[in-house]
Amino acid sequence: MEYTQLAGDVEQLAESLGQLPEPVAEPVFIAVSGLPGTGKSYFCGKLAERLPFVILESDALRKVLFSPPSYSPKESSHLFRAVHRLIERLLKKGTSLILDATNLSELHREYFYSIADRLDVKLVLVRVEAPSEVVRRRLENRPGNSDGKSDADWAIYQRMKPLAQKIRRKHYAVDTSQDITPVLDKIVREVRR
Repeated sequence: MEYTQLAGDVEQLAESLGQLPEPVAEPVFIAVSGLPGTGKSYFCGKLAERLPFVILESDALRKVLFSPPSYSPKESSHLFRAVHRLIERLLKKGTSLILDATNLSELHREYFYSIADRLDVKLVLVRVEAPSEVVRRRLENRPGNSDGKSDADWAIYQRMKPLAQKIRRKHYAVDTSQDITPVLDKIVREVRR
């Protein structure tokens, strides 16, 4: 991807975020991982109600750059190169953020580790999960593509499930079919520490 195109994509994504929270001296990067339908966006929304963070939702950002999205590996690679640049840009400006994306492979998470290490920012990792029968019900009850940001369905969940790798670093695990408050409390405490 040409540098000018990448810069233009990063600019387009940044503009789509709207009003950003006030910059802080020590921004925090929260990376949320999980299969479709596990409740990542719900969890991120509840977290953002308690912390002044901007949410980078990969499904919404994809639709900013690609209309309609194809979800091809090439498109995903293109999207995440721009998202990684956007994350760095926001953190350098003091904007704390939550990345809401599947982030299933440790290889993809390595980018987050390196961004956090390079910029010396706190990285909080969260794995969101839910029992398969709950996920199936959620995905079957999702509104049509026009309303929802995610186009994932049960077949996509099943195709992606074997690709989910364990997070090798310290992380929080939250089952969104249960009360998520205790995990939210722990993350808020860690961020403020």
